[in-house]
Amino acid sequence: MDFRTMTVPLCIVRILEVIFTCISFSLVASVGHNTHSFWTWCMFSWCFCFSVSVLILFLEFTSLSEKLPISWNDFTTAFAMLATLMVLAASIIYPIQFTCPSCGKQIGATVTSFLAFILYAVEVGMTRAKSDEISGFLSTIPGLLKVLEAFVACIIFICLDHDRYSKYPGLQWCVAVYSTCLIFALLVIIFTIGRLLSLFPGPFNKVLICCNVLAVMMYITAVVIWPLYSFENKPRPTCNVPAACRWWDNLVVISFMTSFNLIAYMVDTFYSFRLVFFTT
Repeated sequence: MDFRTMTVPLCIVRILEVIFTCISFSLVASVGHNTHSFWTWCMFSWCFCFSVSVLILFLEFTSLSEKLPISWNDFTTAFAMLATLMVLAASIIYPIQFTCPSCGKQIGATVTSFLAFILYAVEVGMTRAKSDEISGFLSTIPGLLKVLEAFVACIIFICLDHDRYSKYPGLQWCVAVYSTCLIFALLVIIFTIGRLLSLFPGPFNKVLICCNVLAVMMYITAVVIWPLYSFENKPRPTCNVPAACRWWDNLVVISFMTSFNLIAYMVDTFYSFRLVFFTT
C-alpha cells in the first residue's frame, strides 16, 4: 500500500472526480429510470467515468499500476481526456432534455456533473506533458487530439442512419472517411497504451504526419460532400413529425461534427509537424 499517493494533488483531484460522478448518477437514478437514449448516454458516461476512476485509484494505491504491461501515464491521460469529453456532453445533454426549474435532483446532478467535468479537465492539464518533454505520446497535444478525434467520430456514427446514407455514393464516401480516420485514431491510442509503437511500418512520427495529412484531405471532401447530398432540396421538415425533425437535426449534427473534426485534424497536423521538425 502506498499511502503517499493519497496526498498527491493529482490523487485528490481523482478522489473528487469519483465523489461528484457518484453523486451525479445517484441523483439521476433516484428520480427514476428512463428509456430515452440520451438518458442512457448520460448515465453510462457518469457510471463509466466513476468506475474507471475508482480502478485507477485502486491500482495506484496498491502500486499495481507499476506492474501492468502498459504505458500507465498514456492510459490515465487518455482516459482523463475521454472522461472530460463524455462528462461535458452529459452535462449539456441532461439539463436540456430532463431538467426543469422545479426539478431539484436533476439540477443538483447537473451541477455536480459540471464540477466533475472541471476536475477531469484539470487532470488533463496536470498530466499533459509539454511539447518539448520526453513523455508518453498521449500526454502531448497531438495525443490528446487523437482522443478528441475518435470521440467526435463516435458521435457522428451515433447520428448516422444507414437507410439514408446507403442510397447515395457521396454519403457512403463520407462514412468511409469517418471509419478510416476513426480506425487509425483508435490504433494509435491502443498501440501507444500497449507500448506497441515499434510495430508501425516506419518511424512513428513520420507515419503519424502522413496519416494526419491524408485525414485532413479526406475530411475536406466530407465537409463539402456531406451537406451537399444531405440538404440539397431538403428543407427542414415541420416538427409535427418528430421523427423527421430528429433525422434532420442529426444531419446538422453530423455536418457540424465533420467540420469540427477537420479543424482538429488540421491542428493535429500542425503540432505533429512542430514536434518532428522544430523540437529538439
